[in-house]
Amino acid sequence: MIITRTPLRITLGGGGTDLPAYYREHGGFLVAAAITKYVFIAVNRNFDDDLLLKYSQIERVDDPADTQHRLLREILLTTGVSNGIEISSMADIPAGTGLGSSGAFTVGTLQALRAHRHEHPSNVELAELACHVELERLGEPIGKQDQYIAAVGGVTAFTFNPDDTVDVTPLGLAPTTRHQLDDNLVLFYTGIRRSASDVLAVQTSGDGSAGAPSAAELTDNLHEVKQLGRSTADALERGDLYTFGSLLTEQWERKFARSPSPVHRQADDWIRAGIDAGAVGGKLVGAGDGGFLLFYAEAKADLRAAMAKLELDEVRFGIDAFGATVIVAE
Repeated sequence: MIITRTPLRITLGGGGTDLPAYYREHGGFLVAAAITKYVFIAVNRNFDDDLLLKYSQIERVDDPADTQHRLLREILLTTGVSNGIEISSMADIPAGTGLGSSGAFTVGTLQALRAHRHEHPSNVELAELACHVELERLGEPIGKQDQYIAAVGGVTAFTFNPDDTVDVTPLGLAPTTRHQLDDNLVLFYTGIRRSASDVLAVQTSGDGSAGAPSAAELTDNLHEVKQLGRSTADALERGDLYTFGSLLTEQWERKFARSPSPVHRQADDWIRAGIDAGAVGGKLVGAGDGGFLLFYAEAKADLRAAMAKLELDEVRFGIDAFGATVIVAE
């Protein structure tokens, strides 16, 4: 049996500049952190010689092309696994909540299947293959950050080059800075779930419809976001966490301008309430409407009380330093 553990993520700066429509023309830059909430994938031999797939549903198929789960189907076809395998998945956080679950699922499943075949690609190679599955084979209108941060872990900067290559740069954080991030980053679940690809398909259309910005407005917005991402990386490496916290709010303001949906208006009210309760700054995490609110707060009691009054549940977490990992191999 092989079991992999792959972290979910929070975007700290530059979110949206990892989209091919942007970085292939302008280059992208993003900072993300892997967190101690995980997707677990178990792969075992199936003595019935077919494919047994267990996720929120159960499938048993003889041909991987018949698999109903789109990601699993393309992963199986990509890796050439055709029979004799059982795959099971579990996750600490449900899908559609803005923490990069599909990217983590894809990376973890690829790693588990490759390990089952005694193959051990690097974590960057796993990220590249996961991007191939999601962006090229499935044509999802998403970016590349989820696959890369799930694979490599830590607090990491990514440069997305116009030729589709990605430069991976772990940030040089002082131990005190890392500890303060662990202590003072706070997540609250909004209770709202929506597919990131559905939202991004509207946001990246560039036709101004459905409240989306025009192509020129979107590009200008993402130019600003990219610079905020670089400022975020600089603040973290300097250990200037007050500036980092303030930049979270600036990131949110740019995202709100890209998609002033009713859900985002509600999220903006929640974020303002958190700042009024003492948070340095905050944002909504992920591309989909809803999901999690992320705050940086040094004094957290009033923030937690304010969010509890709004009936938003806190999810405790830390920073994951390892990325995609095989935790059982027997």
